[in-house]
Amino acid sequence: MAGLFEPVAPQAPLAERLRPKVLQDVVGQSHLLGEGKPLRLAFTSGKLPSMILWGPPGVGKTTLARLIANTADAEFIPLSAVLAGIKDIREAVERAEHILQQSGRRTILFVDEVHRFNKGQQDAFLPFVESGLITFIGATTENPSFEVNSALLSRAQVFVLNALSEAELKQLLDRAQEEMAPAITLAPEVVEQVLGYADGDARRLLNFAEGLFNAAMAAEISVIDEAFLQSTMASKLRRFDKGGEAFYDQISALHKSVRGSNPDAALYWLMRMLDGGAEPLYLARRIIRMAWEDIGLADPRAMQIANDAALTFERLGSPEGELALAQAVIYLAVAAKSNAGYMAYNQAKAFVAQDKSREVPIHLRNAPTKLMKNLGYGHEYRYAHNEPNAYAAGENYFPDGMHEPSWYQPVPRGLESKITEKLNMLRKLDEEAKKK
Repeated sequence: MAGLFEPVAPQAPLAERLRPKVLQDVVGQSHLLGEGKPLRLAFTSGKLPSMILWGPPGVGKTTLARLIANTADAEFIPLSAVLAGIKDIREAVERAEHILQQSGRRTILFVDEVHRFNKGQQDAFLPFVESGLITFIGATTENPSFEVNSALLSRAQVFVLNALSEAELKQLLDRAQEEMAPAITLAPEVVEQVLGYADGDARRLLNFAEGLFNAAMAAEISVIDEAFLQSTMASKLRRFDKGGEAFYDQISALHKSVRGSNPDAALYWLMRMLDGGAEPLYLARRIIRMAWEDIGLADPRAMQIANDAALTFERLGSPEGELALAQAVIYLAVAAKSNAGYMAYNQAKAFVAQDKSREVPIHLRNAPTKLMKNLGYGHEYRYAHNEPNAYAAGENYFPDGMHEPSWYQPVPRGLESKITEKLNMLRKLDEEAKKK
């Protein structure tokens, strides 16, 4: 028995206790870990490349990195890009060199949230990745094409991890129940709401389940029903309250309120989602999409304001950065609306997908060599800047035999009113040129 004043070791959180120790215990990512799949093959072969694990929060990026190190009998050095700097990178490399000299073991350097490192910090890994001193594993929730510099990206394989399905989350919930409260029963509607709240995030699920089971054991109840769930965990489960509004219903309401030019409604749904625990950067990405999809060229400032709001949140975090998101939503709601660019994009995409492969007209082709010039490439091309109004009236820019489709139809609102005037003027010049 521990003495009265003897310190008691704190119990690890449930998510840590249930972290898989072997590959077979991993839930989800079957497209990477199933038999014959790329990451499984890398595990079994022992030939582990440097890699980027890209996926939403709570899908197992850190767990996979640790399992890779265990499987390869390699030293595992974790760094967080939120807290680490060049000094920490140097110390990690020195440690890897020491381990190699002393034991001959390889080192896996794991960088969580690698997208938060700047270009210089990312470049610091390159010589050690190339020399084979370290196997680099970066984890990111952001698209590595935009957030990881090309030099590092070219030396690493990218594996895309998916959010967990409800069936996979249910497996984890069953494990959590077995670990913490095997004698407690969950009502079916409670299971449904807990899985919905998790939204594909295993860590979110396990943290919530831990709080729920602790509350049930403290209350000495054997069945967790919806009434108990609401009375004990309502503040954490806000997005799935008694009104039944689920996460994607709320983002739909926000988007439609912006599209409908109602700033107060848009602000209400934004605050509901933030209050319910929605990821602000996810909301920021959706706000940027609204600007492009529903406002477009009627007010190009909307895209800039939406992008600036996202950047502001990245720099300031919560709660200060939420003000920027709120003001972006207000601006988008009151801005002139146009989906003309969005519609034109969809029509052009559909046309190209089903159309044949048409040749580039000879006068539009590039002619960097003498042979190409002799073949007529670029012949009779009219340089628009040398023409009246900087416009080559009557010129054709489509493949031969293709009719001009007129996909883009600007609306009579905002800046697109001016665009309509400009296009009408250019079409009139085309008609006059054809008569000559």
